[in-house]
Formats: sequence, C-alpha cells, structure tokens
Amino acid sequence: MVDIAHRTAINPASTNDATAARGLHAAPLIPVESIDVRQWQALAARAVEPNGYYLPGWELAVSATARGRTDASALAAFDGARLIGLMPVVSLRQAWKIPLPALVSAHPYGTLCSPLLDRESAVEASSRLLQRAREAGAQALILRDVALDGDAMNSLNQVLDRDGLKPRVLTSYIRASLDATADGETLLREALGAKKLKELRRQRHRLEQHGPVTFEVARKPEEIGPALETFLQLEASGWKGARGTALVQHAGDAAFVRRAVLALAETAQCEIVTLRAGAIPAAAGIVLRHQDRAFFFKLGIDENFAKYSPGVQLTLDLTRHLCADPAIASADSTASADHPMINPIWRGRFAIGDVLIPLRRNDPVVALIHAALAGLNTAHEAARQVIRRLRK
Repeated sequence: MVDIAHRTAINPASTNDATAARGLHAAPLIPVESIDVRQWQALAARAVEPNGYYLPGWELAVSATARGRTDASALAAFDGARLIGLMPVVSLRQAWKIPLPALVSAHPYGTLCSPLLDRESAVEASSRLLQRAREAGAQALILRDVALDGDAMNSLNQVLDRDGLKPRVLTSYIRASLDATADGETLLREALGAKKLKELRRQRHRLEQHGPVTFEVARKPEEIGPALETFLQLEASGWKGARGTALVQHAGDAAFVRRAVLALAETAQCEIVTLRAGAIPAAAGIVLRHQDRAFFFKLGIDENFAKYSPGVQLTLDLTRHLCADPAIASADSTASADHPMINPIWRGRFAIGDVLIPLRRNDPVVALIHAALAGLNTAHEAARQVIRRLRK
C-alpha cells in the first residue's frame, strides 16, 4: 500500500532533462504555484461549471497563507500543451489526519470544490484527472463540497460509469441559490411576501434616522482595498470576532483575503458591497464572480444596528443588484443548509455534498477509507450537537 501522505509534489523545473521536456505532464502532483497563471485563467474562462473559489487569484492566495489550507498541490490534465482540467488537492492525512492512500479536493476557504474542466473536453479532462490521481498513488479521490448535479460532477460520473466505478455520496445538503435572470422586485415579493417586505421597509426607514441609507459597490482595485478593510472591521466587531474566527484575527487569513480580493479585482471577478447609514457602514459583503455566476462569500454587520436587520437589508440590495446585471445568471449563497437569513430570500436550491470516488474496481482499501470517513463524520456531528447545546 502506498501512503501518499509522505509523497512530495514534483516541481517540473526540478526534474531531469527527459522529464522536464514533458513539462507539467511529468508529475502527477504539482504545486499550485507552479501552474502557469495564464493557462489557469484561460481554463477558468472555458470551465464547464463556474467556481469562483478555484480561480487562480483566490486559490493561490489561500494556498500561500490561509489557516489550515496552505501548500496545496494539484492534479492537472493537459491536451497537448493546453490545460483542460485542474483540481487542487491535499492528502487524506493532511485533510483529516487519516493515514490512508487517498487525495482530497483542497478546501479553498469557500464551500465549493467543483474542479475546473474545459467545457470542450470535460469528459476527457475528468478521465485524465482520475488517472493523475492513480499515478500519484491514490486509491480513492474525495471531492468535498461539490455540486452533486453540476456539470463537473456529471462529467466525472460519465467516466466512472464507463470504467465500472461507483462513486459514494458521503454527506449532502440543499443550498440556497438565486435565479438572477428574474426581476429583482418580483423575486423578492414572491419570496418574502408583502407583509414581510413592509416590515423590512419600516426597519430601513428607522435606519435612515442615522443618515441616508446607501448601497455601494466597490469593484476597481483602488476602491476595493478600503471597502475590504471596512468589511474586515465589521466582521471582527460581531459574533465572529467574539469567537475568534474573524478573518482579520489570524495573520495568515488576513493576508490571504487581502491578496485574493485585490487579485480578483484586477480581473473584475470580485466586488465588495456595503450598506451605509450616512457615513457609518452597517453591513458589508464579499462577492466573487466567475463567468455568469456570483458567489456570496461572507457578510459582516455592525451589531449596533441589529434591530434594523442590516444583513437582510444588504442582501435585498445585493439581490436587486445581481438581478439587474445582465452578465449574471445565478448566484450561489455558499451558505450552510437551512441558513436562517439567506434561505427565505434566495429560493433557488441545489444539492451539495462530499463524494468518495474509487479509482480501481473492487478495491478493498476504498471500504477502509469509507469507514474512516463515516466515523469522522459521526464524531463531527456529535461535536456539533454538543456545541449547539452549549450555545443555547
């Protein structure tokens, strides 16, 4: 049995001449920072399924400094010199301290790990990524937080069905999304109803007592830096700050998000939205953009304004903003199941889950990996229930 936990990802630049002549094709695992960013960006533009969290500006920043997510490698698929598939990964030992031969999709500080697959050759890219995982010594591949009915998973399923391999869904839940092709006002009226909207308008009028309420969108690099600092301050001022989980409270996380937001602003793939009462920021959120989809990453509020529902007010304005943008067709809430704030507003739904993919037929090691992950999920759920009771 090969334990990939101790394998070293090969940098193509350090291989011998014969291997180096084959470039990135030579190594089954490569450091994400070794990937040509222009090739990566080109693949992202052609991807069969958008994933803002696997854009190079975001993932490279995560891998460089983000807490618990540094030093990711990648499975890369090529058609000649053309990059057609990319999946950042870590070993099962790195992900969950389980010393079994499997690779796990690297978690990009956002709840979506659908790989980037070229829409013109998505099935072939899927096949080559799975082969790269085998060459790396893995006997299984675990996809975390993948859209179960998305185009990327559908392409992988075609390869697995062809090869007689059956994926196993480990966990799943239903997540809120927004159909941004609808009229914003109509969507909100149908989602919330006249009575709830009237109450929210009353709260907004009360918020206006602190100054005119405005909704701001920062996109340009010179605008987005100050807007990000406003967001970081708001996030740290609330319950996340009290628990020590705000981004700015960890040097690595703060460095990652500052680098990532500025990098994506350069390619018009990030914006920060802010709701102000006069000069005072009441709420702010980070939104990523990839192809025709937006991703609502995080929200921060000033809890001094909590009785006016500033997070909901910001989300209402964000909904109108996205629905009015012809470049955006949908938005992923990237929220947990049954999220109390976003679920009543964004009424679209899709299935998200963790999937265990065997890489060889009838491999008994896959059963061991499955059992270890099932035990881990049981332990995590028990811990979550204890935490919920303590918070109550």
